[in-house]
Amino acid sequence: MDNAKFTKQQIEELKKLCGESGIKLTHQRLEIFKELMAVSNHPSAELIYKRLRRKLPTVALDTVYRTLATFDELGLVKKLHLMNERTLFDTNLKVHHHFICNHCRKVEDIYWQRFDSCKLPEGIGEVGMIESRHLEFHGVCRNCLNIGRKDKQ
Repeated sequence: MDNAKFTKQQIEELKKLCGESGIKLTHQRLEIFKELMAVSNHPSAELIYKRLRRKLPTVALDTVYRTLATFDELGLVKKLHLMNERTLFDTNLKVHHHFICNHCRKVEDIYWQRFDSCKLPEGIGEVGMIESRHLEFHGVCRNCLNIGRKDKQ
């Protein structure tokens, strides 16, 4: 692994949650978790799979997908359902939102406490029960602006 960004506490939390849920913590699940924590900025299952194959050449992409879905159910990661994007996973469990670059597709975390704590519009209960709120900002990231990429691909 490049630079391990997971802690013993995170591994212990993984073990605890798996045990409480009756899920066996296999070597593959542990390695997928470590790889997920080592990758920054919202990795896809495919990226985790490519990185993991260096250590576990027999791991299947389906195993990575199923394991990441399990981690999402356990609350260890969040599966991002960004519009018009492939499925990405977020290890940042703090309340936040996302900026997506229309050119390079990079996803950045945005914090907006004022939005998070604002009162919901009247009548929202007529639509249904709100369980969470998340904003997506779409535009051109600073890096793409700096190199002159302003038009969407």
